[in-house]
Amino acid sequence: MFVLELTYIAPLDRVEAAHAEHLAWLDAHYASGVFLASGRKVPRDGGIILAVGEDRAKMEEITRSDPFSVAGVCEYSITEFVPTKTAPALEEYRQERPPS
Repeated sequence: MFVLELTYIAPLDRVEAAHAEHLAWLDAHYASGVFLASGRKVPRDGGIILAVGEDRAKMEEITRSDPFSVAGVCEYSITEFVPTKTAPALEEYRQERPPS
């Protein structure tokens, strides 16, 4: 599982100009089953996406295709983690602890 953290690097008016395309991009990745949750950070200086996938390289490819990235209004930080404990609603994403 991955935490994709966006940090805006441009003024909000430029972010807003790419927002509709960004929402369509999010919808496509929700439909494919890759994205589980997303939203704005508080304060509004970026956002967070919770994503599932086996491959960090694929997550990097996905984030590069974000209209926010294409427009040069955000940078991404990608953190991979192993969800060994989850709420019941996320049980299907629970993983065994990897060997040390």
